[in-house]
Amino acid sequence: MLTSVAPPDSFKGIALFTPGGDLVFARDRQKQIQWHSHLCVALQELLHLPEPPHFLIPGYTATVDRWFSKTEGKIKTVAELYPPLKRYEPLLNAVFGMSDLIWQTATWQEEACNPIILETYRNEFAPLWDNHDLIVSLENYRSQPSQYQLTSSLLNETNDLKTHQGYILRLFVAGNSTTTKQTLEIIHQLLEKELQHPYTLKVIDISKHPEQAETHQVSATPTLLRVWPKPVRRIIGELEDSSKILQIISAI
Repeated sequence: MLTSVAPPDSFKGIALFTPGGDLVFARDRQKQIQWHSHLCVALQELLHLPEPPHFLIPGYTATVDRWFSKTEGKIKTVAELYPPLKRYEPLLNAVFGMSDLIWQTATWQEEACNPIILETYRNEFAPLWDNHDLIVSLENYRSQPSQYQLTSSLLNETNDLKTHQGYILRLFVAGNSTTTKQTLEIIHQLLEKELQHPYTLKVIDISKHPEQAETHQVSATPTLLRVWPKPVRRIIGELEDSSKILQIISAI
């Protein structure tokens, strides 16, 4: 029996955010293997939840479908997200490698997306409302789950940073500009393909969080900060030299 294989540029992308801003995503070239329910299970395991948080669907989900249209003879793309995720468009473009992607806003579903209803889950699923600096590819997580044990120590505030076996990074940007989008793409691709170590990356928009810039003594953007391991190291401005970035991140 012949198996239909999607063209190289075709894929289904799915993303699931938490109210706190963590992200689990998947790129499915078969278009039938990964679903949002799988992302819920991953969140349950990563954040040690009592059960998969299916109540986040669809309000905290985003999807992208890319396929070759035989009738038009070209690649077509349709991307959709729900209103709470509009501010994450640059991040979604970066993880799916689609710099010029235009996201459509899905129709609000009052029964499934009502924030009042969502709030009823907060006590039982408290870790979902905290930010643990997670940007997790489901494929990577399933192949090497031990790399993401970092989350367990993040959930325990009494643990020292020295328990982390990886890198903690902060990327400071300013607004949703073309430069910001390009920076996100460059850094995400670099870390995924070249770093070869577990890491957490938190993207901070200083126009929305100036107090974070002050705390970390960031005066210009973009700035990439290595918070852990110590000592703190930073790269300011040009982030296109991948060998230089890797050298600074991995320096002892």
